[in-house]
Amino acid sequence: MAETKAAGEEPQLKRVLGPGLLLLFVVGDILGTGVYALTGDVAGEVGGAAWLPFLIAFLIATVTAFSYLELVTKYPQAAGAALYAHKAFGIQFVTFIVAFIVMCSGITSASTASRFFAANFFVAFDFDWGRAGVVIVALLFMALLAVVNFRGVGESVRLNVVLTIVEISGLLLVIFVGLWAFTGGGETVDFSRVIAFETAEDKNVFLAITTATSLAFFAMVGFEDSVNMAEETKDPVRTFPKVLLTGLGIAGVVYVIVAVVAVALVPVGTLEASDTPLVEVVKLGAPDLPIETILPFISMFAVANTALINMLMASRLIYGMSRQRVLPRALGAVHPTRRSPWAAIIFTTLIAFGLIFYVTAFANSNAIAMLGGTTSLLLLAVFAMVNIAVLVLRRDVRAAGGHFTTPTALPVIGFITSLYLVTPLSGRPGQQYVLAGILIAIGVVLFFLTMAINKQLGIREGIVDPTKLGEAPD
Repeated sequence: MAETKAAGEEPQLKRVLGPGLLLLFVVGDILGTGVYALTGDVAGEVGGAAWLPFLIAFLIATVTAFSYLELVTKYPQAAGAALYAHKAFGIQFVTFIVAFIVMCSGITSASTASRFFAANFFVAFDFDWGRAGVVIVALLFMALLAVVNFRGVGESVRLNVVLTIVEISGLLLVIFVGLWAFTGGGETVDFSRVIAFETAEDKNVFLAITTATSLAFFAMVGFEDSVNMAEETKDPVRTFPKVLLTGLGIAGVVYVIVAVVAVALVPVGTLEASDTPLVEVVKLGAPDLPIETILPFISMFAVANTALINMLMASRLIYGMSRQRVLPRALGAVHPTRRSPWAAIIFTTLIAFGLIFYVTAFANSNAIAMLGGTTSLLLLAVFAMVNIAVLVLRRDVRAAGGHFTTPTALPVIGFITSLYLVTPLSGRPGQQYVLAGILIAIGVVLFFLTMAINKQLGIREGIVDPTKLGEAPD
């Protein structure tokens, strides 16, 4: 809802988010599919020291968060990375590519959640339809998200609050099981595994850690979404730094504790082989409690939160880019009664369907890990750009003063570490590059196709306004 405005002025978003609500948004956006789904895959890379990649991912995310803090307090507008790319480089195609990559990362993240939802569905209801069954349930889940998205942003946001609470309660339940087992001296507890490195024969310890970190980084993404709430936050210059860093800190502590609990209770081989690793934790940690039957349901609702937020964001970005005439105009169609961007919702849902089919057909290993790793690959590339943009934009004397300023060394460290984790040197599987390349290629083709259509119709070539990319329909 827009605030009251004087005649001739543009309406402004209402500033309704105080520190408490913003913290809930940040924590709820970070905690999710990553730790629920990928703890076993991270352990498979480094052994019992699975907590270490989560800790390193937290540190890298925090360094980049400082760059985001300088930019969001300097330019307290929605649009995030696309806005910073636009202001730093002023190249329309670069701005579009950054926005499209962010959109793709949302779809790959939601697709990861859908596969994990399907895996938990069969555990929760105790039957098995094989790989085909997992694909069917994942597709139905993604279709259900599209229906919720189509119903409107109001329904989506209300559902998000409920799912965030469920999401956090599930992780607290796992931590409770760990404390229960540790204090009871359960036979399955083995703290020696927590410091044990077990790497593949073809990898040294450093390469194994960087490979695991590039995967664990998926668990830390989400904090960057909060910068899109800048125009709806009360006093963002003062509020954002303490809230964002506090939210990251909470998430980092929870992740490390959950990883320690998991490897101390469950052998690494069992964790790696399971699509539902935290269910294995509660099975062994509290066999006499009914938690084992509850957690799969909690996990399903928890990852639904991740998927809903990301598909909501992705469809609005497609809608905004269409309205800016840098994607086909048809993708900006709005339903006359629901006032939701139905064409963009269908487009992003079809891409998600394609991803689910692709990883099922071509993934040589865990499909969930492939999708999660592709998400982190896309966002790490964006983070590398943001760390450069913060240094470039220090020349912008037009920006308002009094903003947060990060030490110069941090963006440099953030750029180097993010860029390294993007490259094959980090041990990232080649399939993730193929999948990311296919998604980006779709965007590039659509961009130039739209420019050609605009030229043919005599329409002035679209100029990207990043602040309008994620606008909801009027």
